[in-house]
Amino acid sequence: MEEGVGSMLSSMKKTFGFPDRDLRTYSPLTLAYIGDSIYDLVIRTLVVESGNCPPQKLHKKASSLVKAQAQAEMIERLLPFLTEEEQQIYRRGRNAKSYTMAKNATMHDYRKATGLEAVMGYLYLKDETERLLELVKIGLDGAAAQEDACKSTKDTERENEHEI
Repeated sequence: MEEGVGSMLSSMKKTFGFPDRDLRTYSPLTLAYIGDSIYDLVIRTLVVESGNCPPQKLHKKASSLVKAQAQAEMIERLLPFLTEEEQQIYRRGRNAKSYTMAKNATMHDYRKATGLEAVMGYLYLKDETERLLELVKIGLDGAAAQEDACKSTKDTERENEHEI
């Protein structure tokens, strides 16, 4: 049995007697609904596992990664790595007509984030935990590289200021 989120889903199916369902019949917003929670759980786990610190610092770090803008940036990094099936789920989620919107996001970012969440939900319900985690890692590695690039640019600017 696979460890992690997949084993939790398998255990829940067994414990509660969930029948097998055709995931293609799920609406993209239903996939995004569960995907939002799964993505949040993965990010919170990563943040907690990175070190013990006060809850407000944990929340700040996790929030910076789960907000719609960060998810929109992540899906842009992930698009070249998605399978055709995952791209189709992403497009369905992105194009779904939602009647709500994140308070601090553009509609464009919100729709992209919904598409990412639909992919996360789909992979979770398909019990493809390794693939879900692989995509999150790719997306976060890309974000870290961008952050490092920004830091090195700022450091270079500071060094240049001191030389003058």
